[in-house]
Amino acid sequence: MEGKPVFSAAYQALMATDPQEKIALVQAIVIPAVLPMAEALPIQTVNPPGRPARPELVLPAKVPKRSNLRLTENRAAMLHAFAHIEFNAINLALDAIYRFREMPLQYYHDWLQVAREEGYHFNLLCAHLADLGYQYGDFAAHNSLWEMAVKTDADVMARMALVPRILEARGLDAVPPLQAKLGAVGDQRACEILDIILRDEIGHVRIGNRWFHWCCDQRGLEPIATFVRLVREYDAPQFRGAMNHLARVEAGFSDEELALLATLREGE
Repeated sequence: MEGKPVFSAAYQALMATDPQEKIALVQAIVIPAVLPMAEALPIQTVNPPGRPARPELVLPAKVPKRSNLRLTENRAAMLHAFAHIEFNAINLALDAIYRFREMPLQYYHDWLQVAREEGYHFNLLCAHLADLGYQYGDFAAHNSLWEMAVKTDADVMARMALVPRILEARGLDAVPPLQAKLGAVGDQRACEILDIILRDEIGHVRIGNRWFHWCCDQRGLEPIATFVRLVREYDAPQFRGAMNHLARVEAGFSDEELALLATLREGE
């Protein structure tokens, strides 16, 4: 696919339904030295992006809670949920490339890196699921991550504010307690995979932070007030649970932003 216009290449990968084909197409994308601003590919809402027929998508409340990770099925279901997030994150990164066409060149390099790393994470999780006797698609999943992408598809600043900084940043908070539970039941391979995911996701959230602040600078907007406005305007999900303060600082959140996030999490 070398030489294929970058936005067309991103769209082809975005709409591929087979996960391994999607990952291969991501690997083949080349960001040119000069972006093809005149590329005649219309920008359209993508709902849904390419995905396999399974897993079945249900409302978040319909996804069963599985607390006893000593049971292999429950542990597999938990890892399957992470695999589904990583699969969606491939599509999110591809859509960020395909949709927003007037950003600096580094923006496209950043999101292509994200797409490739999310594909790597997906394959790590699927390999471990296979070791447990399961595969991607064996458990129901929800689609809330992509729903926010659709809501923000008209504005790159809103996308950067609400998808990496809210929804994807939840992974930074979720990984350490899950690792503790998996370690307690002896699943060291899962813990190793989550170490890799946490390391890379810090970088992905940092990319979202970088480009959100860049958009604010370009528009002469104060970032924190703008973020609060966007959270309310787009009815973004409330924060919940404990915050991984160290990881969020490493991902580019300021102390002032973290204090704000804690307030939003408490619903004040």
